[in-house]
Amino acid sequence: MHGLIEAHVLTAERLHGDDTTVPILAKGKTDTGRIWTYVRDDRPFSGTSPPAALYYASRDRRQEHPERHLKTFTGILQADAYGGYNPLFKMDRDSGPLTQALCWSHSRRKFFVLADIATNAKRGKNATPISPVALEAVKRIDALFDIERDINRLAASERLARRQRDSRRLVEELEAWMRAERTKLSRSSPVAEPIDYMLKRWEGFTSFLGDGRICLTNNAAERALRGFALGRKSWLFAGSDRGADRAAFMATMIMTAKLNDVDPQAWLADVLARIADTPTTKLAELLPWNWTGPRPMMALAS
Repeated sequence: MHGLIEAHVLTAERLHGDDTTVPILAKGKTDTGRIWTYVRDDRPFSGTSPPAALYYASRDRRQEHPERHLKTFTGILQADAYGGYNPLFKMDRDSGPLTQALCWSHSRRKFFVLADIATNAKRGKNATPISPVALEAVKRIDALFDIERDINRLAASERLARRQRDSRRLVEELEAWMRAERTKLSRSSPVAEPIDYMLKRWEGFTSFLGDGRICLTNNAAERALRGFALGRKSWLFAGSDRGADRAAFMATMIMTAKLNDVDPQAWLADVLARIADTPTTKLAELLPWNWTGPRPMMALAS
């Protein structure tokens, strides 16, 4: 079952990727391990393939892990600017380079911290001045998000046409404005950092203008990791590498059920009861998106 979900995810046209920390027990301490997720969700561009989430665990964050996870994947990878993904976008990659799509929500947060009027007001005398440049950047980025809300779940071709008509102009104006503002800022200016973050990776941020399948954000992957982030408050650590792998394995099953509006507990209970008697050729019938619920109880003979 897990293998079928894994194969389904890795044959997607586009994946959302992200990772979060998870403590893994070591000798007399814990290592800062990682849980990686890759989410297939075609619904934003009116795709008909069922959504699914795939998880892996590792004891560190070396780039060899995403390279191994996505060895067979060919398509679009939506993720943050983590350098470990960079080999996946190189032209000499064995199965061809992936298309990079960076997250505008991630970059917006960097500006928003410097322009958050409400939070700044709570600081009272310790408040730092609101950055007018950051505030303007947030407004310009929000105009792009307004367009994205209108085209969510439309076909990829319709999304692309709207972006070419409306979003491209806003993006070109944003780039010209940021480059002009950057020349006025010192290296130590707080707002210089988020501007440089975007401009140095501009191709990755603007890839959505050429492909209607790409989303403006990587929120699908961030949502898929929320359970692990919240769980760190409830449990201490994974007891071993094998324990972390099993946690990732079960997260794949549970989150995929949730993405398909299936109760994970009811689904797993029914699958565990039926799987031993299900031929391998019919396992796909038990996948969350094909599952029809527990078998009805046979009426007892009177």
